[in-house]
Amino acid sequence: MTIKVLTKRFAELALQLEQLEATRQTKHSPHYGTYEEVDPELLLGWRVKACSLIGSACGKDGGHLQAFMKAEKPAPTATNYTVFQSVRAVFLAAKEDFEGGYLVSVRNLVQAEVAGSEIDQATELWESGYTTAAAVVAGVILETTLRCLCEANGLSIGKLNKMNDDLAKAGIYNSLKHKRITSLAAVRNSAAHGKTDEFAAQDVKAMIADVQRFAEEAFS
Repeated sequence: MTIKVLTKRFAELALQLEQLEATRQTKHSPHYGTYEEVDPELLLGWRVKACSLIGSACGKDGGHLQAFMKAEKPAPTATNYTVFQSVRAVFLAAKEDFEGGYLVSVRNLVQAEVAGSEIDQATELWESGYTTAAAVVAGVILETTLRCLCEANGLSIGKLNKMNDDLAKAGIYNSLKHKRITSLAAVRNSAAHGKTDEFAAQDVKAMIADVQRFAEEAFS
């Protein structure tokens, strides 16, 4: 999902929270005395949707999802309104962190969207016959992706080939991918220096496809 879609979904579920709150009723039980409850079917449906959204927006292994799942498992004496209050608190915290851009998953989504638009630009340039420009744009995406991987793994930022070497040495990817990136960098460098005799149009087409695949893997 894109940032726009996830933001829209957070807003929709936040509105549904208010609608759930509006169903609150005070009830009485001979075992528990007076207690409050929201519509159980609406609550269950909202919980399923919220859990899915938090997993998509904040990461399936992230703390927000774990906290949400824990909040869904209250003490035996808790009412469903207590559950509602707990999951609402986690949901709103996740929404705030997502919209504030504090999550790694959000940064990855932004980078993926930027890379996607630049891949489209490179493809359009290639299809229009501007192979050198297409290679340069693809090279920018490649370098940006390597920079993001270095930042995510605590490695220093440097020139493209150095970042590629450092990432491979750190075991972020294998030697085959390292060699392929070295080849892609060579095409980028030739294009940037106007050495058009060192690559063919099909080399650039393959480069664009490889860079797209690499970026998608890095930001997934």
